[in-house]
Amino acid sequence: MSSPFAADASAVRGAITPLITPFHDDGALDLDSVARLIEWQLAHGSHGISVGGSTGEPTSQTVAERVEVMRAAAAAIAGRVPFLPGTGTALMAETLELTAEAQRLGAAAALVVTPYYGRAQQEGLFRWYSRVADAFPDLPIIVYNVPIRAAVEITPQTVGRLRRAHPNIVGIKETTRDFEHVSYVLNETGSDFIALSGIELLCYPMLTLGGRGHLSCVGNFAPEPVAQLYEAFVAGNHERARSLHFDLHALVDAAFAETNPVPVKWIMKQLGLLASDHAREPLAPLSQAAQQRVRELLADSPHVELPGPHTEALRQPLPSA
Repeated sequence: MSSPFAADASAVRGAITPLITPFHDDGALDLDSVARLIEWQLAHGSHGISVGGSTGEPTSQTVAERVEVMRAAAAAIAGRVPFLPGTGTALMAETLELTAEAQRLGAAAALVVTPYYGRAQQEGLFRWYSRVADAFPDLPIIVYNVPIRAAVEITPQTVGRLRRAHPNIVGIKETTRDFEHVSYVLNETGSDFIALSGIELLCYPMLTLGGRGHLSCVGNFAPEPVAQLYEAFVAGNHERARSLHFDLHALVDAAFAETNPVPVKWIMKQLGLLASDHAREPLAPLSQAAQQRVRELLADSPHVELPGPHTEALRQPLPSA
């Protein structure tokens, strides 16, 4: 599938929404909603789309399902913005299969998570990413550091070693609250290395270090302020960027009232963006206590207005796919 952004790492920047994976109430994939959500995202300013990251529940899907979601997303994007799919798993064969599909679909880069659960040594991580990079020399690879989920952190020294060994390892998504980590990574790799924030309240601070953008789960239900924060920063309007950063606090707290993406899907259903807020096992529906907490957090937000608990959902109209 052709895209003007295919294998173009320079296009990876700004607010890239890590899209939720929509399911029907029975747990089946809702691919029609993938297309509609992407139309809505692009209409509200998102600079790129990612699927298959943590917010997309990849470990609760088969490889075949993940490929279906990638194909639906690429078709909906239709080359209008960069596509940054998550292609990593804990199994090399699956990672290579998903990454090959990302390349075929015209991805700007593949986002490859550190292999989870096995707690690989740094040498193991170096060899893992080296094998992926060698298999796809023409596809930019972005390392996805998410120690809270993977149970292992890739060190700045290992990232630097990978960068020097493989020209197509071009960046890192940092989903760690250790803000020193990205500083050491950039010191190891150079200022042209792509640093993307995966921690919502570090989106603005990372830009000040030379970061290229962010993947914020909040962008699923509030894409405009997330995109505007980046736009204000690159325009030199730091007062506006800081204001948006603090505006996002309540939205972030709401998004993480329970395990991501459960609250995000619940909010999207209230807004009429999703017909079902189903999250696959082992995740449970959002608790009543968390629903109340989310409502309280968003009550004064200038960016998101939920309908009342006893009223019909607002049903924001989605563009037809």
